[in-house]
Amino acid sequence: MVMEDKGEFSFSTCWNMRRHSTGVGLLNEIRELGFRRVELNYNVTEEMLVTIEPMIERGEIGISSVHNTFPHVPDPDYGTDSVLLGFEDKEKRKRAINLLVRSAEYAQRYGGEAVVVHPGEVPFPYDISGELEQIYEGQGRDSAAYRSKWAELMERREAYSAGYVQTIIESLDEVCNRAVSKGLNVRFGIETRSKPQQIPTLAEAGTIINALKGAPVGIWYDTGHAIMMDRLGLYDSIGEMEGLMDDIVGVHIHETIGLSDHWYPYVNSGDPDFYDAYLPMIERAQVKVYELKAACRPEEIHESHRLLTAKLARRG
Repeated sequence: MVMEDKGEFSFSTCWNMRRHSTGVGLLNEIRELGFRRVELNYNVTEEMLVTIEPMIERGEIGISSVHNTFPHVPDPDYGTDSVLLGFEDKEKRKRAINLLVRSAEYAQRYGGEAVVVHPGEVPFPYDISGELEQIYEGQGRDSAAYRSKWAELMERREAYSAGYVQTIIESLDEVCNRAVSKGLNVRFGIETRSKPQQIPTLAEAGTIINALKGAPVGIWYDTGHAIMMDRLGLYDSIGEMEGLMDDIVGVHIHETIGLSDHWYPYVNSGDPDFYDAYLPMIERAQVKVYELKAACRPEEIHESHRLLTAKLARRG
């Protein structure tokens, strides 16, 4: 039974990716939730596209967006937690640029409006974000251990981030020039990330977007990640959006409980009000995508969607 039509809202394949080996099975499960559009995430393989493409051609499903690097690239250098567009190595950076252009070509071919981009990070010699989360959960953000580890993160971030941001700007400039020359009509959304060493902060997003004025580059506001970074102390996820509201390409809709993300808003947290602060960003986004973990159940998805859309309607 098809549930109520979810209208303009899209749904990411990250929810059920691990449950399917074929593209048709993957997308049919999402269609049964009432979604007419999907975001194809970076784990979708070329093999899956064999059965996905006929569904798109027949108009059975619409594609809102694809998530770089698309389709799946098994090399971790071009994965989700990577320096990617900020590589100093010219050959690696060239490949990262080529792969992003390829993602945009797929988005265009499938009628998508945008490509979600993880631009890069300030690399660390060890998993500092994992240690920070452990201290946050064990001793709290006000503990001496947390403050000391945070200072270490910020010292390295402040020393190196400007250089990486500049390289990312140059990479995106090249990507956009190539996209325009190929006649691609898609926007690139640089995503707010889930680890504090990753780029961009909201201020860095502003720097990148302003440097590329006139190019099809904006912010992809991942609400759950922004909440996490706010809790860890990287930026003010609401206040610092001032000045970026006109540049929102898309949103990933999910709520964070503590530091655990990809939960359904309102329902999983049990908080009827907290997520309201993120409704203006959802309202402004050209592309609205639910990005949920596999543990989210269909009935919760429907309930949360009803709550969210009712709240958005009251704002209107």
